[in-house]
Amino acid sequence: MPAAGDIGHPVPSPPAKGKVIEVAPGILWMRLPLPMVPDHVNVYALDDGDGWTIIDTGMDSRRSRAIWQGLLDGPLAAKPVTRVIVTHHHPDHVGLAGWFQSNGTSLLMTRTAWLLARMPVLDKQALPTAEQIAFWRAAGMDADQLAARSQDRPFNFADCVAPLPLGYTRIAAGDVLTIAGRRWQVHVGHGHAPEHAVLFSLDDDLLLGGDQLLPSVSPNSGVCATEPDSDPLDEWIASCHAFQGVACDSHLILPGHKLPYTGPPARLAPMIDSHHSTLARLREHLTEGQAAVRCFPALFRRQIGPAEYGLALVKAVAQLHCLRARGGVTRMERDGVWYWLARRWRGGATPANTDHFKTSPKRQDSPCPSDSRDAPSPALTRGILPIQTRRSHGLTYETVCPDAAFRLPTPILKAIPLPAIRATRTKTRHPPDPGPRHQKISLPRRLMTYG
Repeated sequence: MPAAGDIGHPVPSPPAKGKVIEVAPGILWMRLPLPMVPDHVNVYALDDGDGWTIIDTGMDSRRSRAIWQGLLDGPLAAKPVTRVIVTHHHPDHVGLAGWFQSNGTSLLMTRTAWLLARMPVLDKQALPTAEQIAFWRAAGMDADQLAARSQDRPFNFADCVAPLPLGYTRIAAGDVLTIAGRRWQVHVGHGHAPEHAVLFSLDDDLLLGGDQLLPSVSPNSGVCATEPDSDPLDEWIASCHAFQGVACDSHLILPGHKLPYTGPPARLAPMIDSHHSTLARLREHLTEGQAAVRCFPALFRRQIGPAEYGLALVKAVAQLHCLRARGGVTRMERDGVWYWLARRWRGGATPANTDHFKTSPKRQDSPCPSDSRDAPSPALTRGILPIQTRRSHGLTYETVCPDAAFRLPTPILKAIPLPAIRATRTKTRHPPDPGPRHQKISLPRRLMTYG
């Protein structure tokens, strides 16, 4: 048994192709191949007595269907599959759910996961859309590569996800399901996938973690053209903190990839710390304006090749969005490309204590439109502090850097990443965290100061 705080792997090796391993009474572990990294996905069959409940399905391919048919005719032949529960909408987990449904199986998913699976299955594109091309350009993709990708057939969900019939059974956070003689409570995580279902057994120490709780890698949290202003990394870190409060060292996690393991709290803390370190390293890299693809050296400790380029791009954008939400960087658009730059304090100095970058505001409370832009305002700098203007729907909002001093209209105060906000009309301002790097700041009388 591993010591408290350590990760253990009670089952040291995975099942062979077409075989099963019983990882707990009534729970069978199986694997299906994937044409990428990771090269497999874990699926599980839970014995309900009169039938099987399947957790996740793998991608839709001839090879996966053949392996499933062998399992259904072999280790699972004694009883039918009556339910399929899909943890989240990604193709390697939902790919064959529709195939099972077409054979009379019920499908259970969270609402967001089902919608995000079914909509792209119905949306087939022969060429990248204008929005997708604009997203690639904004991330700084090289012109030659952008031109080539614009003429290539893009990945379509339907390439590896079977058609999903109309109708499913919704599960939501707090629901309790009876599976394999156990009561399982539904928890949800975010960041890797919206409303990702995680099932906690209320009767023993089992946990079906999907991709939310992986043993040796952090799941990808990327920004895509479908939601180009999202902040999935912040959502994922917040979910990790939430799971720290309910996961125990004794839990046996049955993950979507890699080996089952014990000790989830020992896994969650290093993952959170690793992302904070990555954000700090990225901010140090942005001494000059950089596009997202120019941040690869700061984010990845390996050369990014063509096969990894797309995944690296969406992950880099996610890191930048998270850092921007925490006040660490600003961005400027030029010729359709976003350039990112570390925020600097008075005199070009950076703060000695960057702990406040570890806590971000709740983005869902921000009424700022998604099409807002950050741009310098030379007429207002006056050699004191840089002032940014934010333009949206014909209005211009002025922001003083650093984040400790903002000048914004009252309707958008919730967008300010400060713990407390008050409004006073004043000529001078004392930042709330006095120190050697802070000095009295003179502001034009005609502007309102919030702090």
